[in-house]
Amino acid sequence: MNKEHIGKDQLHAYVDGQLSAADTMRVAAHLATHADDEATAAAWRDQKALLHVAYDHQLDAPLPHAIVARLNARPHRRLHQAAIAAAWLAMGIGIGIIADRQLVPAPTAAPLALASLPQRAAIAHAVFTPEVRHPVEVGADQEAHLTAWLSKRLGHALHAPKLAAEGFHLVGGRLITADNGPGALLMYEDGGGQRLTLYVCADNQDSGATAFRFAHQDGVSTFYWIDGRQAYALSGKLTRDALLPIASTVYRQLNGDS
Repeated sequence: MNKEHIGKDQLHAYVDGQLSAADTMRVAAHLATHADDEATAAAWRDQKALLHVAYDHQLDAPLPHAIVARLNARPHRRLHQAAIAAAWLAMGIGIGIIADRQLVPAPTAAPLALASLPQRAAIAHAVFTPEVRHPVEVGADQEAHLTAWLSKRLGHALHAPKLAAEGFHLVGGRLITADNGPGALLMYEDGGGQRLTLYVCADNQDSGATAFRFAHQDGVSTFYWIDGRQAYALSGKLTRDALLPIASTVYRQLNGDS
C-alpha cells in the first residue's frame, strides 16, 4: 500500500476490517494526520452502526400478522404464498439497496459490539484512573500472578505489554465485567502521573474484524481493535498523535512482534 496516498478503496476496507494488520496500521497512521479522511471513515462507521441498529432486529422478527393470515387462507393459497414471498423479498432488497448506497456492507453484525468497545473502555478508564489508594487489585510487583490470574479468568493467555520506552510503567491490573463475561483492565502510569488503561475482553462472535480504530469521548482517546476472539482498547487522556505510537507498540507486542 502506498503510504503517501490512501484512496477510498483502502478507507472502505479499513472501516470494514478487511485490511491486513500492517495495512491497518498504515491507514491508522494516515488518518491521524488527515482530518478529512478520518471524518469520512468515522461517518462510514456511524452509518454502519445506525443501519445495524435500525434493521438487525428485523432478521429475527416474526412475520406480520396480516401476512400470516394470508398464508393460512385457503383460496389460491399457492398464488398468495408466491406473491407474499416476492413482496417480502422485495422489502429485504429495498433495505439492502438503502444500505448499499450509504456504505460497503459489513461482513457480519459484529460492528455493533465493536462500536461499543471504545465507550466501555473509556468508562472503565474514567472510573479507575482517578483512584489514588486502590487503582488496581493486583500491583505490578506481582505481575506474574496478575497475568496468570487474568489469563485464567479470560480463558486465553494475556501478558502485560512493556511500555518503558514510551515512558510508562505498569501499575497493575484488575478483573472487570465486560459485555460477554469477564474482562481485564491493565493500568500504566508515566512520571507525571498520566495514566493509560488497556481494556481486554472476549469477542464471542469471532467477527474477524481486525481494523485498528480510533475514538474520542469525554476527553478520553481510545485506539481499539479485535484480534481473533479477543478485543483490546488502549485509552488515555492524550491527543490522538501522542497515543498512536503507544497503541502501535501495544498492538505489536500483543501480536508477538518485537
